Amino acid sequence: MELSCISGKLKVNMEEALTPDPGLGALVTEFVADRDALIRRYPLSKSSKGIQRSISLHQDWLDRIERIPFDKLSFDGQIDWILFRNHLQWGIQTLDRTNGDAAKLSELLPFSQIIVDLESDRMAMISPEPEATAAKLDQLADEIPHAVGKMNDASVVAWIFELKEAVGRWRAFYSGYDPVLDWWIKEPLVRVMSAFEELKDTTTEGNTIPGHPFGREALEKDLAFEMLPYSPEELIEIGEREYAWCLEEMKKASGELGYGDDWKAAMESVKRTCVPPGGQPAMVRDLALEAIAFVDELVTVPELAKETWRMEMMTPAQQKVNPFFLGGESIIVSYPTDSMTHQEKLMSMRGNNPNFSRATVQHELIPGHHLQMYMTARHRPYRQLFSTPFWIEGWTLYWELLLWELGFPRTPAERIGMLFWRMHRCVRVSFSLRFHLGELSTAECVEILVDRVGHERANAEGEVRRSFNGLYPPLYQAAYLIGGLQFRSISRELRAKGWSYRAVHDEMLKQNEMPPAMMRAALLGEPIAPQPPVWRFE
Repeated sequence: MELSCISGKLKVNMEEALTPDPGLGALVTEFVADRDALIRRYPLSKSSKGIQRSISLHQDWLDRIERIPFDKLSFDGQIDWILFRNHLQWGIQTLDRTNGDAAKLSELLPFSQIIVDLESDRMAMISPEPEATAAKLDQLADEIPHAVGKMNDASVVAWIFELKEAVGRWRAFYSGYDPVLDWWIKEPLVRVMSAFEELKDTTTEGNTIPGHPFGREALEKDLAFEMLPYSPEELIEIGEREYAWCLEEMKKASGELGYGDDWKAAMESVKRTCVPPGGQPAMVRDLALEAIAFVDELVTVPELAKETWRMEMMTPAQQKVNPFFLGGESIIVSYPTDSMTHQEKLMSMRGNNPNFSRATVQHELIPGHHLQMYMTARHRPYRQLFSTPFWIEGWTLYWELLLWELGFPRTPAERIGMLFWRMHRCVRVSFSLRFHLGELSTAECVEILVDRVGHERANAEGEVRRSFNGLYPPLYQAAYLIGGLQFRSISRELRAKGWSYRAVHDEMLKQNEMPPAMMRAALLGEPIAPQPPVWRFE
């Protein structure tokens, strides 16, 4: 391994520190297999029996890990030990939170216990009694509609979706195999599925966006897991400071386009640079190839990674939740289809214009998520267990910061396009944390994105739906900017020690997923204690 770019004497030999060894990879792999087996056995996430069994598993593994002598491990093994223990402790904490949520949901949706019991009996291979089961399904069909007034809570919506899927699995298991059972359950089961469909329709009616604030306690516990010694308010302050910088840069670019300080007018002109229908795939392709060529000297991009990225188009339904691109090995492109309304078409085109897309295409492909996934599948892959948005999204946001510094945006319009997304990341910190602290509603979050960032309203609504749909942990939206700033701080520290950009970026990827504070400790290669590092990146 070429390490001549590193200057200074480190306390641990860097050849040894940065060369992968077995570490605790075999144990991590075994735990993942155990955990996944339980998830398959107890598929409903709010089943109290499944939750308790998972807590027991995590505790057993935590006891097992803590019996391993830390000082006898290799450097890689010590990194794994800290990450593994941190993950298990966080898992127990998260499962406890889920248990509390399950109890609240059971009160809100009393009928859910009927479905949990049906699923539990099916998984335990207990044969249903036909007449009693029909009575339960009949009761279920009567009670499901009562949930209509509770669909403004994202956790309720997500749980109802799970319950519907469970009933579908139950029906697929029994229907057609037992003629007596079929005779009893056919009609009430049709009513149950119809009630679920009608309930689903209510979530798409009106302008209400469901949300579920996690609260301060949950935020603070998750910050500890992420090894971030900051309060929510401190992170909000960082986001606001970065937003102020973006606003000044936006005004500079606006002036160059002839709009003075009226940056919203300048942004409006940039939105009108959208390509005509049918032209989006070629535009995305060209931006992807341009980004790959630009970063070629900054990070190692294997030829197979360049060859294997692909493109797909996003459906109109998906665009209601994901109005912009998604990515990985395949970039999923947002652009209007002929089935959209006129206003939906205009908003999608304007929000995905070439100048805005300059930040999103490289974010999703190379050097962003595609390169990340390519490398994490090949270097210490077991560390994907320690996944964190501060690594996943922090890496991609870091590249937006670095590409700006290195002159990737060449014109005022391109700078406005990249600044749009940077302002979005800044405001994400503020609106997401304030929402989870109970200070903002989802409607107020939409207004903030429209007013402070310049989002099209439909796109702002899609962003807020995605932020609070219950599928993301409470710190996820803040992790883009905060993680990016952490990566930038680590990069600057290593560069000051003589590392090249390529060495920094290659080793960041090869360490695989972990909180950035732990990655910094791994890259510095200095002796570490069994406790997670305390590091303030500011």
